[in-house]
Amino acid sequence: MKITNVKVTHVNVPLSAPLWWTAGLYGGASKSIIEVETDSGLVGLGEAPWWHFGEVIKSDIAPALIGADPLDLADCEARCVPPWQITVNTGENAASIAFGAVELALWDIRGKVFGMPLYRLLGGAVRKNIPFSEYFAFRPEQDGAGGEMTPEAVVEHCLRMREEHGSTIFEGKLILGDPQLEIRTVRMLREALGEGAQIKLDSNMQWSLTTARWVLREIEPYNIRNYEDPVATFEEMAALRQHSRIPFSTHVPDLRRAVALGAPDYFVCNFAALGGLSKTLKFIAACEAMGKGFWCYSNDLGIMTAAYLHVVAATPWITEASQSLFRWQVGDIVRDGPFRQTNNMVPVPEGHGLGVELDPAAMTRWSKHFHDNGPVNHFFDPNQPGRYRRLPLH
Repeated sequence: MKITNVKVTHVNVPLSAPLWWTAGLYGGASKSIIEVETDSGLVGLGEAPWWHFGEVIKSDIAPALIGADPLDLADCEARCVPPWQITVNTGENAASIAFGAVELALWDIRGKVFGMPLYRLLGGAVRKNIPFSEYFAFRPEQDGAGGEMTPEAVVEHCLRMREEHGSTIFEGKLILGDPQLEIRTVRMLREALGEGAQIKLDSNMQWSLTTARWVLREIEPYNIRNYEDPVATFEEMAALRQHSRIPFSTHVPDLRRAVALGAPDYFVCNFAALGGLSKTLKFIAACEAMGKGFWCYSNDLGIMTAAYLHVVAATPWITEASQSLFRWQVGDIVRDGPFRQTNNMVPVPEGHGLGVELDPAAMTRWSKHFHDNGPVNHFFDPNQPGRYRRLPLH
């Protein structure tokens, strides 16, 4: 079996309403969907975390893979990714991330060849229902959605998710640059949701170490399950650890530094950003050896989410709920997408490979959205068009 074509399609999938984060308003996903075609008729699906990695796939990776055996992952990687010494010395890791998106499609092909779900290729399922958090944030109103711009509205949203979907795990950003607002919102969430709910927070590195000490001191009595990137560096997290028992997580996959400094406690990662599924499995194993936790990223579409489901199903070490913006995604590119949790859980797909199929109508719709509107920009200040937002460091 040989690879005959690698097709790349850019798509936008907006959120029902944008959410505030450190860099401005986060309005949705701009991804590249990968289809690796073979001479046997099997097609593997992959997903790049940002659309511009799809351009790297088009220009560099796709031509290199034509004629390759899709089951020979080592050969495919050697054709596409420079040795790690080169990427470390040059700081150029785009090829690694772009190949990570394609490598997911190669695993999908492998599952289809052997006629089994991905989790079985990974050793079998230790769980079949995978936990994901609901999300909360300050969101301006848009076309009848959102409008949670006060602590009261955020609390009301979470209570509605509990009532309608059985949700008891909540993660969110309370990023308007006001530490007192965050403290008050957390207090109100705990009072409304009760002690049985999990509350996780993410500040996207918005606080200075001084302010973070204050904020975490005030919210610690409310049993915060985790705080993601409360400050900008691992060194500051290590200093913050001396003042707070709340666990910390990060998107920065630097395990050596985390072990050396004693913080953060968890990594939250996209599989392509780690270089693909094979490297992700090695990273998770290293986390287990070093006593660091792991869970999965948010605002990915159905292909990457399916990969999350299979890996968590097959990995005993991953016990915490992964992030999700499922409820706010207005669509997906897979049939019956987006995934949505009930009672915190999403079942792992049972089809061959990743167990998902592209929805042709959805692909047409969301690729047209990208073509007509360009990629979503999450970084510009909505109050100063054309300028990047600068949130004052408190």
